[in-house]
Amino acid sequence: MRISVIGCGYLGAVHAAAMASIGHEVIGIDVDVRKIEALAQGRAPIFEPGLPELLVDTVGSGALRFSTDIADAARCDVHFVTVGTPQLPGAHGADLRFVQAAFASLRPHLRDGVVVAGKSTVPVGTAADLAGAVRETGSTLVWNPEFLREGWAVQDTVAPDRIVVGVPPGAAGEGAADVLRGVYHTALAAGTPYIVTDYATAELVKVSANAFLATKISFINAMAEIAEATGADVTQLADALGHDTRIGRRFLGAGIGFGGGCLPKDIRAFAARAEELGLRDSVAFLREVDAINLRRRERAVQLVLEETGGSVVGRRVAVLGAAFKPHSDDVRDSPALDVAVRLHGLGARVIVTDPQAVPNARALHPQLAYTTDRDEALRDADVVVVVTEWDEYRRQMSPEDVAALTGGRIIVDGRNCLDAARWRAAGWRYRGLGRP
Repeated sequence: MRISVIGCGYLGAVHAAAMASIGHEVIGIDVDVRKIEALAQGRAPIFEPGLPELLVDTVGSGALRFSTDIADAARCDVHFVTVGTPQLPGAHGADLRFVQAAFASLRPHLRDGVVVAGKSTVPVGTAADLAGAVRETGSTLVWNPEFLREGWAVQDTVAPDRIVVGVPPGAAGEGAADVLRGVYHTALAAGTPYIVTDYATAELVKVSANAFLATKISFINAMAEIAEATGADVTQLADALGHDTRIGRRFLGAGIGFGGGCLPKDIRAFAARAEELGLRDSVAFLREVDAINLRRRERAVQLVLEETGGSVVGRRVAVLGAAFKPHSDDVRDSPALDVAVRLHGLGARVIVTDPQAVPNARALHPQLAYTTDRDEALRDADVVVVVTEWDEYRRQMSPEDVAALTGGRIIVDGRNCLDAARWRAAGWRYRGLGRP
């Protein structure tokens, strides 16, 4: 099929390359000239495993091309809208300006029989608001939410665990659902569930999934607070809970909590939309989920202070991690960077290291010192703080080797990803969140 992808940020770049890789003719559209120039040369604008190779292959074969002119997408049969929906400045709701602008720009180039598929994460009711203008052109709007995990986005696009398509009632919706079946032919042939529903349900699937995952993370972090007060070990607690098949172990890792460009802003936008609908009490728990998450960042800082006699002024603190999670260079709402900034504000000489996220972190917080060399960050450090669970820190860093570099023997494990017994046996003061 001939496919356009409107918006070539994280979601759009991955989606465009993945669709081209399974046999479609794809054009990516974005207003950012520098981004389009890089993509057209096969260079990924973000760090995402597998994406650079996919771009080189699909751009090189001619299956994928890019443009800043939306008119170049006019001959396409399916248009995917993949622009961002950031949090509104000074408010919790979603900023839909980019979505609205994308639809307004696309509308003059729509024609009979075309399918427009929204993939952006939007408040429930957005698709219904946009559908009329699309329908007037003879095209049909569907809502096809994404469920990507940063670090596994290529895999999640080519081989998703489910495909959800929200369609309007009647023949037009049925026809559009069939068109999307053609788009995702390889996944469906592999047995991926294909769920056809209405607009509102499709929109809610995405935000509900994020709300549930955020709640699970904050739940175990709330248990970490109880564990700290009682002497329990939250990691053993999570292991025991995880054996219950109704609960599962995934997303029960206590630590400094979630961040990134999705979960924080999506749960806030969900709560804001519920309030607009007069259903504030229905998702009131999400405000506490958010509050618990933010508290854990402060707790990591408190652990550093407890181990340094109440003050970090003049102390050299090595912060291992800047991205909000490993296998990503995304620093949006990163708990790791938040901890670094707080320690810097308390007078510490902070040096931040990360295998991929240093350029993005430096652009966001230039007041901090950075290095991509882990050992350079560790050298002469009084305190080591692990805040992103990269393998470079979790698996490839021994307490003996670190001791040979540092000035102090204090390590705060903000992700509970290290072997506490091993570090203590090597003479370190080890502190984890929710651990004795």
